[in-house]
Amino acid sequence: MANEIIADMDCDWQSVARTMRGPVPNGKAVWYQKHMTHHMEGPVSVADFPDHIHLFLIRDPNLMVASYRHKNELVDARQLGFERLVEYHMRVSDRLGKAAPVIDGNSVLADPETKLTALCEAIGIEWDPAMLGWAKGPHPADGIWAKHWYNAVWNSEGFGPPTAPSKLSTNEQRIADACRASYDALAVHCI
Repeated sequence: MANEIIADMDCDWQSVARTMRGPVPNGKAVWYQKHMTHHMEGPVSVADFPDHIHLFLIRDPNLMVASYRHKNELVDARQLGFERLVEYHMRVSDRLGKAAPVIDGNSVLADPETKLTALCEAIGIEWDPAMLGWAKGPHPADGIWAKHWYNAVWNSEGFGPPTAPSKLSTNEQRIADACRASYDALAVHCI
């Protein structure tokens, strides 16, 4: 989808970063931005967003590899961005003078209300029970890539059960194992 995505949006990282640091669109109180470390290549980094409230979402590497393999070819642990996520967590934590909040995706699935309530408190936004559900189908802010990545969300109306482990190939397990230390370093800060 590279050509389709590039044609659909601003691809100048400085312009995009300025927009993302700018006013919250449409007068909303919260502007959620999903910054993925494996997409932050070259000169762009978490340091470009010093006024953002950063929350670090993690997922067990075995679960992440099992999910990723269904959408993309996985050949190297760097594709998953764990090492850079640890680096960014350290940078943000140093700036804050305390550990930046971390949440594990599977823990949210296990107890959505408790985890989301704690998350809201950690980042200073008001909890709303409406966060536990949504209407089926696409959302206007999903992005052009949504049809490739968000089918499960589009077909749901709320959180499902925690993801169960699945069998990984030897190479997939090697990749997951290469991410384990970084995951563990972040997991100690989980909400």
